Amino acid sequence: MEEQVVLVDEKDNKIGLMPKMEAHEKAVLHRAFSVFVFNEKGELMLQQRAASKYHSPLLWTNTCCSHQRDGEGNVEAGRRRLQEEMGFTTDLKEVFSFIYKAPFDNGLTEHELDHVLIGRFDDKPNINKEEVEDYKWMLLEDVQSDIENNPETYTAWFKIIFKESYKKLTNA
Repeated sequence: MEEQVVLVDEKDNKIGLMPKMEAHEKAVLHRAFSVFVFNEKGELMLQQRAASKYHSPLLWTNTCCSHQRDGEGNVEAGRRRLQEEMGFTTDLKEVFSFIYKAPFDNGLTEHELDHVLIGRFDDKPNINKEEVEDYKWMLLEDVQSDIENNPETYTAWFKIIFKESYKKLTNA
């Protein structure tokens, strides 16, 4: 069965469920989360999406992101997906949420109420090669500079989320 996303209104009230692909085809607002994991040096762990991904393959993005399952809390969902993609878990806390819309070249659109979660991890991840091609650690100011100089190497949503969250992440 295809994964379902939780449809929400602008106040994050659940209004239904829809298959993930259909929600992205119709650009329907749905609940999502983005995880940002930092190490003791203050560096952000970025992941490079696997070459086999149906959109944005081999582009760099935040540590992990996905959609909550029906009835699943934001932090619980973040910990689950962090384990599935990056092979570790850590304590996460939600720092803020916001709505964004990002169209892709393939006709799909992300229209999400995104819950931004942060955590800390000081070890090497055990990446799932079906989901993640590679990873790297970068200071936020270096990420910001690299996005400005090489925007085509980053996912559409990460550029939006990073711009929205840069000040909030540096103060978190």
